[in-house]
Amino acid sequence: MITIKKLNKESYNIKNRNEFENLFRNKYSELCSYANMFLKEIDASEETVQDIFVNLWENRNKLKIRTSINSYLYRAVRNSSLNKLKHIEIKEKYKKYNKNELENNFISHEEGLEKNELNGKIRKTIDLLPTKRRKIFIMSRYHNLKYKEIAEEENISIKTVENQIGKAMKFLKKELYNFLK
Repeated sequence: MITIKKLNKESYNIKNRNEFENLFRNKYSELCSYANMFLKEIDASEETVQDIFVNLWENRNKLKIRTSINSYLYRAVRNSSLNKLKHIEIKEKYKKYNKNELENNFISHEEGLEKNELNGKIRKTIDLLPTKRRKIFIMSRYHNLKYKEIAEEENISIKTVENQIGKAMKFLKKELYNFLK
């Protein structure tokens, strides 16, 4: 049974539905306005107040209110409103996080596709190089050999390696110019 004490210390028991409905009718719009000060959304405010009254009715046999019913209802509306605001804030942070993750994954996937396409185009362009120049270029760029090591392995001068790499780079820049714009 709910014991309700007014500020003047008179106590009431809500024994029947009519008493509860009177309380609801007398306080509902006032409490909705109060909730709306926090939530800034009338639907959410009404839902909050309705939830409080439902809880009050469902727990009427267990609940003991030791303050005035007004104090109890206003405190309940305030606490419930603040909890909803926290929940909304958490949902917004989660939405923002998910949006960022999706965008980052999309960009990463898109960048990966572009990188694969670029690598394929570079590989095809390298294949167009004359055989000896291609071999020297691959040894330098893909096997990370120094010019001196390439010169020794190919039995050519370091100057020849430099010239072949320079010509390969010039050819690649020319062939890939439109693709890299």
